[in-house]
Amino acid sequence: MQKKILYLLAAIIIIAVAAILILLSESGSSSSAALVAYDNKIVPQYLLAQLSVPNNVSNAVNATQSEEQGIITNMTNTAVKSPPMYTSSGKPIVLYIGAEYCPFCAAERWAMVIALKRFGTFTGLRYMTSGSNDVYPNTPTFTFYNSTYTSSYIRFVPVELTTNNGPPYTQLQTPNASQNSTMSTLNPSGAIPFIDIANISVQVGANYNPGVVFAGATWNSTASELSNPQSLQAKSIVAAANLFTAQICKATNNTPQSVCGQPYVAALEKA
Repeated sequence: MQKKILYLLAAIIIIAVAAILILLSESGSSSSAALVAYDNKIVPQYLLAQLSVPNNVSNAVNATQSEEQGIITNMTNTAVKSPPMYTSSGKPIVLYIGAEYCPFCAAERWAMVIALKRFGTFTGLRYMTSGSNDVYPNTPTFTFYNSTYTSSYIRFVPVELTTNNGPPYTQLQTPNASQNSTMSTLNPSGAIPFIDIANISVQVGANYNPGVVFAGATWNSTASELSNPQSLQAKSIVAAANLFTAQICKATNNTPQSVCGQPYVAALEKA
């Protein structure tokens, strides 16, 4: 009888340990090796859903206050003096140029995904980490390479220059002549990430510090904090997403109203 009890206890312990290991595997470990193991895997729907930040949370995040507190910086230039950039059908073009190895691109993609999801839908978005040999190594992020974005309001054009494996880093995409011209005109230093919203406003570099916001973080731990407007992740990532959203709304003539009619957009457009 005692042996049966011992066997049963041993079985329970084994099952419990296995469950914990599976849970850690699914949620991602903060170790670099575990993070990198997720590279290029499709982002699951439950995590994409967490990146659709509710309006009440977005409105509770004060981007101006985050700027004053030094958590984020404002966009690099919100008064660009170049001809507006629209498609032939009238959609404003949002151009992104970055690279998978770049930790600042890694940080900025979070805010971009949140903002862009307010205007459309991603398919094929994949996990990615920044380069292991760069500053802030293995920052959890996403890659726009081989993803698809669909929107009735804007056209998103992502250019991921290289992989995260290196150096040297393997070339993924090459900007075309028009994109190179835009880059050289509005970002002569060539720094990345570079985000151009219809030649109305641009962002060069990240709005917040990857080493602070993502220290010891995974995708799940970061996403879980986005619904708390008092968290560092919301005050940085969601605040930056709100800045992008307000600038995109300027380009779309404040459509759709479900997004551009939100109080946080009106406040940032007036700022």
